[in-house]
Amino acid sequence: MRTMKLFFRLLPVILLAALLSCHRQGYVTLTGYAQGGTYTVKANLDGVSLRPAQVHAQIEGILQRIDTTLSGYNQGSVLSRYNRGEHDGDDPMLRDIYALSRHFFEETGGALDVAAGPLFDAWGFGFTTDSLPSQERIDSLLGACGMHVLDDRMRPVREGIRPRLNFNAVAQGYSCDRIADYLHSLGVKDMLVNIGEIYCEGVNEAGRPWSIGVDRPVDGNMLPGADLDGIWRGDGSGRGVVTSGNYRKFYVKDGKKYSHTVDPRTGWPVSHSLLSATIVAPDAASADAYATYCMVIGLQEAQAFILSRPDLEGYLIYDAEGTMTEWASPGFRLVD
Repeated sequence: MRTMKLFFRLLPVILLAALLSCHRQGYVTLTGYAQGGTYTVKANLDGVSLRPAQVHAQIEGILQRIDTTLSGYNQGSVLSRYNRGEHDGDDPMLRDIYALSRHFFEETGGALDVAAGPLFDAWGFGFTTDSLPSQERIDSLLGACGMHVLDDRMRPVREGIRPRLNFNAVAQGYSCDRIADYLHSLGVKDMLVNIGEIYCEGVNEAGRPWSIGVDRPVDGNMLPGADLDGIWRGDGSGRGVVTSGNYRKFYVKDGKKYSHTVDPRTGWPVSHSLLSATIVAPDAASADAYATYCMVIGLQEAQAFILSRPDLEGYLIYDAEGTMTEWASPGFRLVD
């Protein structure tokens, strides 16, 4: 009998210890493949009831949902079917990213245009491998594509026109935000989500705000982190951090370099001194879009834009008469 009483006294202690151990999971690193590359999610799962494998499975599910909805490379995706005229676009995620993209289109005066897909295709930077279109072809495409020929519900405003959508300028940042939203729903406060673009919040395992390297924009620098120009350090608040540049996606033809940044207002790849733009914004989709926007408008306009926005910080690397030069906004936190 004394043994039985002792057992019942120990049982609550054992259950409490098991419960506490379940919630003290610490930092985990979850990796996998998505959107043509790899992803890494680092998160502090203390207080989270789900096991790391369950969290990982949910993240994989989110990325799979994004692929089957928004990927222009997945021929069976909702986006691909919409672009072929086989789907009316009535999908919540597609509508969500379209509304977000339309906001950026209107805000930037058409410099960010997800309905300019045929222009990107024509230059070989979209979902095809074409290149060097004629001015006549560019002019015809400018008249038949762009968000100005679609209404708020993705319907053409006149007969005979159906622009193809391409969300490459915001999709990776959008994906980071969706995963961050999921982690927030679990109560996670310390996280770094890296899908090529980055969202980070809180602190790392060492208890310090996350630090993120800015790649040196040298042609052929294909390995992120291999050659850094600087390092940004956060302050613990949630931030999207995205770099856009012309040093990884370009081609040279007849001695001239054509960058993947196409100005949808002119139909031509940009040609200016700005080599890369790193934007820090409250969310990754905005950082993604505004980094691309800076690469479209060039150095001086990008500087003015960043300084006009109290919610943004930026780091611009440009060519100053053959010398790689950096400009940082006052609040861009560089590691000494």
